[in-house]
This record gives sequence, structure tokens and C-alpha cells, in this order.
Amino acid sequence: MRLLLVEDDRELQRLLRKALDDAGYVVDSAFDGEEGHFLGDTEPYDAVILDLGLPKLDGVSVLEKWRKAGKMMPVLILTARDSWSDKVAGFDAGADDYLAKPFYTEELLARLRALLRRAAGLAAADIEIGPLRIDTRASRVTLNGNPVKLTSQEYRLLAYLAHHRGKVVSRTELVEHLYDQDFDRDSNTIEVFVGRLRKKLYANLIQTVRGLGYSLDASPDDAK
Repeated sequence: MRLLLVEDDRELQRLLRKALDDAGYVVDSAFDGEEGHFLGDTEPYDAVILDLGLPKLDGVSVLEKWRKAGKMMPVLILTARDSWSDKVAGFDAGADDYLAKPFYTEELLARLRALLRRAAGLAAADIEIGPLRIDTRASRVTLNGNPVKLTSQEYRLLAYLAHHRGKVVSRTELVEHLYDQDFDRDSNTIEVFVGRLRKKLYANLIQTVRGLGYSLDASPDDAK
């Protein structure tokens, strides 16, 4: 999953980036509202963590501009402001959740997982597909109860497809959501990761839809 973090406190941004990286997310970041607005307006993100008290353009204005432009990614407001009027302003602008500083990193990660689940229409933190189980809290995968060792990129690809189960996801979309803006993107690497997942899990788990992309929607009977 690819996230945008807009936070002007450089030390807090550094700590959050590390926590998000460790949790398996791909993170782009901005230090002011203008840059944050530009990135959110031009790049596809699965979710955004947005501070309200930003230089150049405040967070509420950034969010209002995104929503007016039809940008529907989940947004978690992160701010030192904790009055009810600030919360109302954030929610009215289109925020999906609100977390006041200071906060525990684990709570932020839990709220973020919940936003991503709701956006995908999922209710539980564990995603089960036949004998396959994906624990999104610990970034762990098991098959028939046995742990499966995946690289970070293999896990990110599997998790993204699982959050979009039943939909055809193009290679371009996968590349956009699995790599940050500075990465030298190559859609051919997606085919390599898909091949590895099929070997480590089971062959029919990820279906190739010719000319369109990939879909994860195999039945339990397809598992080997």
C-alpha cells in the first residue's frame, strides 16, 4: 500500500516514516500544504496522513481541494489541535478519521489499517482466502496454517491484490501503489513477483487477465 504523509515537523515525520516503512507501507512525504496538495492531486495513494497546521496551505484547505477534485482516498487527520470545532472542520472537509497529538504510534497504525480495510470493504484485520491467511497487523502470511516467508515486495503485492479481491488490477496500478515516486518503476518486475507468489503459495491464486492485469479470487479448491 502506498501512503502520503504530510507533516511539517521533521523529527515526527522521520519517526512516522520509519514506523510506516517497518509496517510494510510505501511512503511519500511532504513538509508543507502546497507540496502535499500537489502530490495528492497527481499521484495515486491508498491513504493519506495529513497534519492540519501546515505552512503555505493548511490541512483543511488541502483536504477540501482534494475532495472538490474528486480525490476519494481515505484521509487520517493528524494534528495538535484537539478542540471539537477543529474536529468538525476536519470531518466536514472530508476527513475519514482524526488523531490528536501526542499519540501512540500503534494507535495510528491501527487506525490506518482500519481505514484501508473499510476502503476495501473488509471487516477484519485478517484476510482469509481459502487456506490462505494474511495478518495485516503483523504482515504475516500462512497457508494451511503454515507460515510462508515472503519478501517485503512480495507481501505488498499480495496484500494489495487481497484488498482488491475480485477486481482486475493492471500492472500500471500495481507499480504505482507498490513503489514511491522516486523509484525507477518497471512493470516487468510485477510479473516476476507474481511468479514467485504462485510458487510459494499456489498456482491458481493469482489469475492473469490477458491484456488487463491480475486478479486474486481463487477458490479454496484451487489450492495445492
